[in-house]
Amino acid sequence: MTIPTSPADTVVESHSPSNSSVNEALGVENRHYSTDLGFIPIPRRLRYDVNKPFRFSLVLNLAFGFASTFTVANLYWCQPLLIKLSESFQVSYGDVSRIPTLLQAGYAVGLLLISPLGDLVRRRQLILCIVSLSASLTIGLALTNSLVVFETLSFLVGVVTVTPMVLLPLAADLAPPKRQATAISVVLSGLLFGILIARVLAGIIAQYASWRVVYYLAIAVQYLVVIGSYLIIPDYPSKNKDLTYWDILRTMAKFTVTEPLLIQACLINIGSSACFTNFWVTLTFLLGGPPYNYSTLVIGLFGLVGMLGVAAGPLIARSTENLVPWYASLISVVIMTFVQVLQVAAGGIHISAVVIVAFALDVLRQMLQVSLSTAVFGISVNARARLNAVLVISLFIGQVLGTAVGTEVFIKYGWRACAALSMGWYGWQLLILLLRGPHCARYTWFGYQGGLEAQKVVEEKKAEEAAEHGVGLHRSPLEIEKGRSGGTADSRAPESAK
Repeated sequence: MTIPTSPADTVVESHSPSNSSVNEALGVENRHYSTDLGFIPIPRRLRYDVNKPFRFSLVLNLAFGFASTFTVANLYWCQPLLIKLSESFQVSYGDVSRIPTLLQAGYAVGLLLISPLGDLVRRRQLILCIVSLSASLTIGLALTNSLVVFETLSFLVGVVTVTPMVLLPLAADLAPPKRQATAISVVLSGLLFGILIARVLAGIIAQYASWRVVYYLAIAVQYLVVIGSYLIIPDYPSKNKDLTYWDILRTMAKFTVTEPLLIQACLINIGSSACFTNFWVTLTFLLGGPPYNYSTLVIGLFGLVGMLGVAAGPLIARSTENLVPWYASLISVVIMTFVQVLQVAAGGIHISAVVIVAFALDVLRQMLQVSLSTAVFGISVNARARLNAVLVISLFIGQVLGTAVGTEVFIKYGWRACAALSMGWYGWQLLILLLRGPHCARYTWFGYQGGLEAQKVVEEKKAEEAAEHGVGLHRSPLEIEKGRSGGTADSRAPESAK
């Protein structure tokens, strides 16, 4: 399965021997394209040239974050509108409660079937396609008077709302190695802002206007993302030209049982996501009851604390860029464990404890996600979209676990037992992280191979010293590219060679 191109797309073959051979080794196309989808001209400054790499600017990074915000919002616009939708379609609350479920189900399908396409096709045209589709389908949501049509379109919108999951690996590909963590963090912050902003804006708009106005806004911002994507996102060659779509899906399934680092990251992700949703879902119960007895409005304002935490995320990521990702993960889990002690001790006694935990949870959760993504993306440059899809699916599992189990524990045993449950999940994360050290070989499941060095620069110096003493003097183009990015020869090999 590929996105169609025409013969007119190809303007010139790259003639740079060194860069061409590197791209060949990485399974990356060496061709230049002048159009998207065979008929949409690409601005000249955005056309791929193997001899002139794109500069991943702050503006481009922020544009990725903006696109993530207002595409992932599709999954959350409806949540404050359910009562209004019930009244408009003249159905019960139970009937409209299917809408968020269908959106999430569609998103899960998109993660499995569409986001892995980032490892097979040119990401620029993939983004243009899926955002255009989601914006066009949203027109139907704004206009329909049928609940069945609304539900069907909601599912389809969920399927194509995977733009952030295409942008995350693309940001990792475009950003310089030393800025990779920050680039990922900005895109992830945009995604988290989208979750929060969609709920807030939808609630405010629906208070003073029709619920349909919310979807008119959604249409407008998505088409703005389409225009911005056309004008800003550079064309980047497709990868894995020797694989088919079914090979992509097959290898994604294979990664879930053969990649120790990916499995470690997924198990940590499940526990981390469970803690996150356990806190935010049960927070309403905690603040609405004694001793706080806050109103719904006041409880909603706690989302602003979370937004502050999200905003601080890229700054924290930047401060840890020189650390080996394993250590950034360790720092975030350890600090969050201590913060959770505060919640267990005083979460239902003094509001300051709740505020501190709400802020720290968003900051440190994002720090952990960035470090895990950075580590997992290093497994294979050519499989980043598939690796990211598996990682995000583990987030879904954690969300379900945190919501279902956390709510049940809170209702039966109270806030302290619920907070202690999260403590147990933090212990799980720490255990899984410590089972496998920071420098293990790719297929090592347990242990601490390669030492305990925490600074990336020290590792780079060791590699340079080895080269100076004659190790790797006759390196292939693949090894040269590996040295520039800090990857491993094995991780940079084409999928067909593994």
